[in-house]
Amino acid sequence: MRFLLVKPAQKHLKGKIVLLGDKSIANRSIIISAISPGKTTIENFPTSKDCLYTIKALKKLGIKIIQNSTSRQYKNARTITVFGKGLYDGLKKPKGPIFVGDSGTTLRLTLGVLAGQNFAVTLTGGKSLSQRPMLRVTLPLRLMGAKINSKLKTQNSKLEEYPPITIRGGNLKPITYRMPVASAQVKSAILFAGLYTKGTTRVIEPVKTRDHTERMLRLFKAEIKVKQNKIVIKGNKELASPGRIFIPGDISSASFFIVLATILPGSRILIKNVNLNPGRIGIIKVLKRMGANIQLTADSCQLSAEPVGNILVKSSNLKGTIVKKEEIPSMIDELPILMVAACYTRGKTIFDGVGELRVKETDRIRSMSCNLRKMGAQIRVLKTAKSEKVVIEGGRDLRGTAVKSFGDHRTAISMVIAALRAQGNTRIDDISCINKSFPNFLSLLKNSIH
Repeated sequence: MRFLLVKPAQKHLKGKIVLLGDKSIANRSIIISAISPGKTTIENFPTSKDCLYTIKALKKLGIKIIQNSTSRQYKNARTITVFGKGLYDGLKKPKGPIFVGDSGTTLRLTLGVLAGQNFAVTLTGGKSLSQRPMLRVTLPLRLMGAKINSKLKTQNSKLEEYPPITIRGGNLKPITYRMPVASAQVKSAILFAGLYTKGTTRVIEPVKTRDHTERMLRLFKAEIKVKQNKIVIKGNKELASPGRIFIPGDISSASFFIVLATILPGSRILIKNVNLNPGRIGIIKVLKRMGANIQLTADSCQLSAEPVGNILVKSSNLKGTIVKKEEIPSMIDELPILMVAACYTRGKTIFDGVGELRVKETDRIRSMSCNLRKMGAQIRVLKTAKSEKVVIEGGRDLRGTAVKSFGDHRTAISMVIAALRAQGNTRIDDISCINKSFPNFLSLLKNSIH
């Protein structure tokens, strides 16, 4: 465990920063490259733990992956090359179980690929991942023909599945699947499995989620069509690598600096080369609605499947707002830091339909409400049979105290940001979990406060 003592910021957030590549896109890029024939070079690949676990998993499945160099412009980022083997007869049976740490993206997306393989593989996870529900992904893969065994447990009077998971694939059939829960990871697993069918697979989302997989598959020449909340993919066709890919900066990582610049008086920060995917900038839309001074400048990047641009943020006076249920999927990972911003508003902020926060790396409703209450925030959690809300009354200065990360990277970083604006010192019990997604966060933060 590694604790951190945070003192209130005496200066402003200033200058320019460049972030590591988006780990959601990076994970997808390396998986799709592995099942595409030929060589793919990926630039600005982040060294976060989740992405490194994906590399290790694919290597155990027989894929050659090498590091060409460490990026000169992007510290803690790499340029890597993947030597893909194509969809069929490309992967090989590993010698033993594959450990994926606490990376839900690695586990769920890899399951989709393994559903198309004619051998059995066991995927195991860390303590946090082993407590995350997996029936949402195993159910549709079973419907497609994969044979899956997992750890069974009764949760809220319902039978649920958890890692470790053993899957044996092959001979998949296409399905039309209406997802009961909005999840980009589950959608991606089904689409990957759909590549191995002799037919057309359709996925219908209850609410549109981030479309990184669809964009990346299109870049690799997959036959995929998207119409509103319906995604259609045709299987039994080899992909084609574009040869080189650039991973834009992570908007989830950017969100911590965006909120800090907004609530820390006198701040002005420019964040360069960030992913501006419309399905990922929900936090920016909400913050602007709250009165944040944020300007987006689009840029052209021929090597990315995503829209890329710069974000300029200046300190602002925020007002409360209502975050609607249908907005949640576009900012699910940014809700913890948005809760911190809500503490510094005039009026009330309501987050509706946030139940999915219960099944992340930790129960983020519990971790954030517990910590923010200890710091003096007025926060309520309202639960009904159909939904769950978080209500925060703004206008109170937070005070420094002892808080917990709960082993969750987004909770930990959010509490660092809250502590910088609080009155008095704050002690965070363990920040080692930050390396899961943002290994250079503290050094970048230190160099940005002037």
